[in-house]
Amino acid sequence: MSDTAGGCAEPRTPVTEAEVEALVRGICFKTGPPRLLGVEVEWLVHELRDPRLPVSPERLEAAYAALRTVPLRSALTIEPGGQLELSSPPAASLMECVGTVSADLDAVRAVLREDGLLLAGLGHAPWHRPRRFLREPRYDAMEACLDRTGPAGRGMMCASASVQVCVDAGYEEPGPLGHVRRWWLAHQLGAVLVAVFANSPIADGRPTGWLSTRQLRWAQIGTGRAGAPVLDADPRGAWARHVLDAPVMCVRRDGGPWDVPRGLTFRKWVRSGTPGPPTRDDLDYHVTTLFPPVRPRGHLELRMIDLKTGDDGRIVPLAVVAALFDDPEAAETAYRAVKPLAERARGMPAPHNPLWWDAARVGPADPELREVAAGCFTAALRALPRLGATTQVVDAVGTYRDRYVARGRCPADDLLDELRATAGGTRPRPPHPHGKDTPS
Repeated sequence: MSDTAGGCAEPRTPVTEAEVEALVRGICFKTGPPRLLGVEVEWLVHELRDPRLPVSPERLEAAYAALRTVPLRSALTIEPGGQLELSSPPAASLMECVGTVSADLDAVRAVLREDGLLLAGLGHAPWHRPRRFLREPRYDAMEACLDRTGPAGRGMMCASASVQVCVDAGYEEPGPLGHVRRWWLAHQLGAVLVAVFANSPIADGRPTGWLSTRQLRWAQIGTGRAGAPVLDADPRGAWARHVLDAPVMCVRRDGGPWDVPRGLTFRKWVRSGTPGPPTRDDLDYHVTTLFPPVRPRGHLELRMIDLKTGDDGRIVPLAVVAALFDDPEAAETAYRAVKPLAERARGMPAPHNPLWWDAARVGPADPELREVAAGCFTAALRALPRLGATTQVVDAVGTYRDRYVARGRCPADDLLDELRATAGGTRPRPPHPHGKDTPS
């Protein structure tokens, strides 16, 4: 993974349509030998004594102020609803990435525990309605923009959490590790990852009918904001066209609220020059307001995985993705395994196609998704020792396969089982994820 932020630098001069396309093509796919890996882990923050109780903004602010004094190797950021995110630095190996994030999480958990808080590994908040914690112009504009398509935007902003795995774009040349193959693989394998790691079946205290409500919310905010481009043989050109034709979320102002235009794509903005011609910095910002399931930022950022509490909730998806993308034999196996799934997408971009909808709604109970997932996990388990994975990591992937994939289940099924088992009481006990963060 390149540690390039994917942004466009100064000078602040107007850009032409041709310049935008050239900039996007040059910045978003940095090709070369796959050698770096990264992960971004988002967590919901709950009360240790009862996750149904809302955490006040004042308590969150005090806890985050304490965390900012803790030396971490990962970047710590706060999401709009108060979710906590750790973003690892680019790592030269899987075990380096695992070790860095594990150490940082231990430090973060210790601070939060002193404040009576815990990190909850769930893809979507099950008990609380979305509530914004950060009050900044970016999020004011984002909320105003997304509210036009319904309530899903607030759920995406304030009630969702995920594991985002970052891998290098790959070689310029064709082959299992070439960037064209890896781009295509990410969008087909992405549906499998949605299914096997789904962990958000509950919202407002009730089942939603989807195993990954988080993925549902992302899809609901629209194709222009959260959709992928059409897959073809030229990922750079497809992504550049997508960026140009995507709606502009906001036009930033030095003072006062930011403008939230209607019906203005970046291409229209460049051509019209209204309101004011866009600059390279505006292009940079526009790209940060697009949330496709696979986002090219020099590297590829896979954004479709629900978080699960416990080490297996972040280590297993990281290890599986690393193996299937960076080991040539496993990458070829995964490519062949997912190839038949492409027909179910019906040529429609992810996540707005039948394949991704089935993955989010029924998960690995879908026979074809289950079969493909089993083959991919087997390939990953064979590849992990070649990538230097420890026995502990290999065992975690094997245990996850046996507990979920082999049985056509995912973590969301555990939550639903527990909710059903306790539904007869007057006040059902919330399904508490298993793992380090579960209070004893």
